[in-house]
Amino acid sequence: MTASPQTPDPAHGAKVLLSDLTPGEIAEATGLKPFQGAQIFRWLHRKGVFDSQAMTDLSKAVRRQLEATCLARQLTLLDCVAAPRRGAKKALYELEDGRTVESVLLADRGRVTVCVSSQVGCELRCSFCATGLGGFERNLGPGEIVEQALHLLAPESLGGRAPNIVYMGMGEPFRNYEAVVKSIRLLMHPDGLGVGARKITVSTAGDVPGIRRFAKEGWQVRLAVSLHAANDRLRSQLVPLNRKYPLGALMKALRYYTATSGRRFSIEWTLLKGVNDSAAHARDLAELLGDLRASVNLVPYNGVDAAPYAAPTRAACHAFQSALEKRGIKATVRRERGADIDAACGQLRARRRDRST
Repeated sequence: MTASPQTPDPAHGAKVLLSDLTPGEIAEATGLKPFQGAQIFRWLHRKGVFDSQAMTDLSKAVRRQLEATCLARQLTLLDCVAAPRRGAKKALYELEDGRTVESVLLADRGRVTVCVSSQVGCELRCSFCATGLGGFERNLGPGEIVEQALHLLAPESLGGRAPNIVYMGMGEPFRNYEAVVKSIRLLMHPDGLGVGARKITVSTAGDVPGIRRFAKEGWQVRLAVSLHAANDRLRSQLVPLNRKYPLGALMKALRYYTATSGRRFSIEWTLLKGVNDSAAHARDLAELLGDLRASVNLVPYNGVDAAPYAAPTRAACHAFQSALEKRGIKATVRRERGADIDAACGQLRARRRDRST
C-alpha cells in the first residue's frame, strides 16, 4: 500500500509527519505501542512540545527513534506582530518546502479565537482579498493546519476554557476537504486540545459540493458562508466562484445543509463602501435568506493596497445591521481589532514577499 502525502513511509526515505496523525496512527507509523502513541500525541497537541528530547516520559531509545525517523514540527515561525491592547496577534510561518502561511489569534474578555489557513494562497481570487491576489500554491496537510493553532495558543493562558477555531484564513477549506476534516478531528481529540465541535467554524466562499458533503459529517461543527452580495451580478464581481455556483445553486445547497444536518449556518458579509453597504443591499440579503434563519456577521473591510475598496463608516455599518434586524435577521458588526497588524487574510505574507523582491 502506498503511503499518502500526509503519512510518508520511512522505508522510502521520508520522515513520519507526527502532527498529521492520531495517537493510533502515530503508534502504527512508528511501530510503537498504543500508549506510546498517545504519549507523543499529548506532547504535541496538549503541551505544544515538538522537541522529542523534551518528551521526558518516553525512553531515550524511543526519543532517539523519533528524532531519526519523524518530523514533529512542520512550521517555523518567521514573523509575529501583536496589538496587545486590542488582543490581536498574527503569525507568519515557513513550511518545510519554504512556502509561507499565516494565522491570527484574537483574545477578548477570556474568549480566545484562532483563525487558521487551509491552503498556501487561494485559487478563488475574490477581488477584495490579499490572499487571492498572491495566487494559489498548494493545499496544507492536516498537521500544518493544526500546528497554526498549537503554536499561537502555546503562550496563552486559557484558564481551562477551550479556544474557538475558525477556518477563515488563507484558502478555501472545501477545496482541501480531507485535510481540513482530519485537522478538525485532531483538534477535537480528547488527548489533545479537546476543542468542542460547536467551537469550530469552517467558512466557505460558496463551494456547493463541499457544503453538501459537510452536511453529512454528522457532527456539530459550524458552517459559515462568505456571501458579500445578494445578486449574481455583484457577487460574481466580488467572488468569481459565483460564476460556477450562482446564488440559486448555493441557496439550494444551504437548504440541503439545514435539512440534512439540522443545524443553522452563518453569513459573513464584508462591508465595502459604496459597493454592498446600502439599505437596498440589506433588503436584498434579507429576501435572499428568507426563512433560513441564518445569522449575519458584518465585517468592516480591512484595506488591501492592491484592491480598489474602502471601509464604510461605523455609522453605515450599524445602519446596515439595523436594516437587517428590522427584517428579522440577527446581525452583529465585528469589532475592528486587526488593521494595525495586517490581520486580513494574506496581508502579512504579501508584505513580507514584497520586501524580499
